[in-house]
Amino acid sequence: MNLVTSNLLGAGPATGPIVAQTGIGTHDRIPLIRQYLRVALRWRYVILGAVAGCVLLGLIATLLMTPKYTATATIEISRESDKVTNFQGVDREASVADQEFYQTQYGLLKSRSLSERVATQLRLVDDPKFFQMFGIPDKNPAFQLVNGRYPSMGRQERQRVAGETLLKYLGVSPTRLSRLVDVTFTSPDPDFSAKVTNAWADNFIQTNLERKTQATSYGRNLLQRQLGQLKDKLDESLRQLVSYASAEKIINLPAQSGDGKTTGERSIVADDLASLNAALSQSTADRIQAEARYEQAGRAGASTEALRNIAINGLRQKRAELSAEYQRMMMQFEPEYPAAKAIQSQIDQLDRSIAREESRVSGSLQADYREAQERERSLQAKVDQLKGSYLDLRRRSIQYNIYQQEVDTNRALYDGLLQRYKEIGVAGGVGVNNISVVDPADTPQKPSSPRLLINLAISLFAGLGIGALAAFALEQMDEAIADPAEVERRLGLALLGSVPKVEGATPKEALLDRKSDLFDAYLAVQTNLAFTTEHGVPRSLAVTSTRPAEGKSTTSLALATTLARAQRKVILVDGDMRSPSVHHLGGVSHERGLSNFLSGDDNIASLTFAMTDLGFTAMSAGPIPPNAAELLTGNRLAVLIERLLETYDHVVIDSPPVMGLADAPLIASRVEGVIYAVESHGIRSSLVKTALGRLVSANAHIIGGVLTKFEARKAHYGYGYEYGYGYGRDGKVDKAARGG
Repeated sequence: MNLVTSNLLGAGPATGPIVAQTGIGTHDRIPLIRQYLRVALRWRYVILGAVAGCVLLGLIATLLMTPKYTATATIEISRESDKVTNFQGVDREASVADQEFYQTQYGLLKSRSLSERVATQLRLVDDPKFFQMFGIPDKNPAFQLVNGRYPSMGRQERQRVAGETLLKYLGVSPTRLSRLVDVTFTSPDPDFSAKVTNAWADNFIQTNLERKTQATSYGRNLLQRQLGQLKDKLDESLRQLVSYASAEKIINLPAQSGDGKTTGERSIVADDLASLNAALSQSTADRIQAEARYEQAGRAGASTEALRNIAINGLRQKRAELSAEYQRMMMQFEPEYPAAKAIQSQIDQLDRSIAREESRVSGSLQADYREAQERERSLQAKVDQLKGSYLDLRRRSIQYNIYQQEVDTNRALYDGLLQRYKEIGVAGGVGVNNISVVDPADTPQKPSSPRLLINLAISLFAGLGIGALAAFALEQMDEAIADPAEVERRLGLALLGSVPKVEGATPKEALLDRKSDLFDAYLAVQTNLAFTTEHGVPRSLAVTSTRPAEGKSTTSLALATTLARAQRKVILVDGDMRSPSVHHLGGVSHERGLSNFLSGDDNIASLTFAMTDLGFTAMSAGPIPPNAAELLTGNRLAVLIERLLETYDHVVIDSPPVMGLADAPLIASRVEGVIYAVESHGIRSSLVKTALGRLVSANAHIIGGVLTKFEARKAHYGYGYEYGYGYGRDGKVDKAARGG
């Protein structure tokens, strides 16, 4: 399998000594940035055209734009309003970490209701100038003037459109890490912009106050309804309590604390029971005390009361005096002594008096004791009676306490709601606000748009982007072979060399000048051909191309010339019997040539002519046959090549193009190798691949490709080298080969 066959079957691009010697790398070896740079250089005029067009359009659009003015007002939004009072309203206070608060405020600033309110306040709904200023079409019946005024039936639609228009040109820009917010409005009229901005800020503050007032009013009305319901429940519970107390004869008196404040209720039975119980305790103590005195008097014969009795003590003192006197007399007299007997009689009388007094005191103690006992029994009976009454009252007070608890609960709820109702009323009347205007909007002195420099910069970048996209698209769509590396990468052909395009001279004239770039390029091709076979340059060569005028005839002529100058015997055969051209170079006719031999004429010498100036022999195509392919299908071409090689070192055949003709595959199958000429920037690679496929199917041995009419400045990857080192720098010989 030959080189091209392996590449077309997917074996990848060929590598070998040819590529190594030419020093041309593949596409993948070039850095990506350089690839982009070279694509930009190749399509630089497209990119520059796109940039220039966009900049021009940007300049024209900027000059045609209507100047617009932006007015800015700065407002401060606090999380909490100033505490004028200690009363709290109904609305919830935002916490320090509540970031949703500010997002909510920004959303309220751009609300539809606020925009429509501003439009209504500024009377924009019925102002034709406003709608004309912002280009509102009058196709809608609501915007069609009747006697210079808008119809009233479309007011709601105009209000909606006016609100949407104001929102469209409104801007809300919070200042980072602060409570300040910039409110901007843009319009063609500077005074109108300032008026709308200030009206927007003022109406935002008013709507905020109205929301607070509405929230407070709603809460007050709700509490008022709840107060009415609780008052009815409290009255009903009081009626139940009083009715039950009257039915059960439960009488309670207000209880008071030590500081005179009423603390609750107490029943009369409980008070009586407490009083009698205290009296009973005191009576019991008195009875015990009287009993103790009475028992003491009975045991000792003389009680403490008797000892403390003044009369008894006087009698005893008098008896002691008489007894002392009686004892003195007994020291001198006998008991029967009259005076002694008289004193003894007085003593006995005093003893009887003392005994009577002591008996009277003991009776008094007994009477006191019995009185205390009787009082105690009476109080005990009364207390027992009150205990029964109190227990009965407790039984009857269970339901009473239930009613009382309900009354207390309803009264506590009623008092709490009443206090809250009073606080809300005070808080709602104060009207605090957490939003204030820091800087009102002034009339702008210069337009905010259009900005020429910014628009030109945007146009420049847009042009660069469009140009880059266009260059990328053109690069992707371009199938032309633009540089030598693509011969190997796209076509799978080993590159034999690239031939420059020169102008102002014929190929023959350029080849006659050994200092020309064209001759140097083909000399490099001949050098590369020397490495393609074991014996050097193939002895029989066919030069073909995909279509006419790609430089195949020039390549054939040049190879024959370079080989002849290398002291080789060379014959150039014009194989294009449909459009012969070699005879023009020799200045002869094509009456005798290849077609004659293929038709049976074996006199080769009569069919050739000498190219003395170039140093080789040539054979013209001969008379144009009716069907050249029929002549080539036989064995005569192989015989011709074999006979020519007996005389010449190399046979170079200028083959017809491949596409549309069967001649080139027939010729290619008879020679040792085929050289394929590819026009730079002249043919699509897909066509070349198709043509190569036809040659491969004919079992042709394709040696490599020659890139003709190459211009380094048009190459994809910016080949900067020039041909003919040291020669032709004056521009006299650098000229393109014209067609094959």
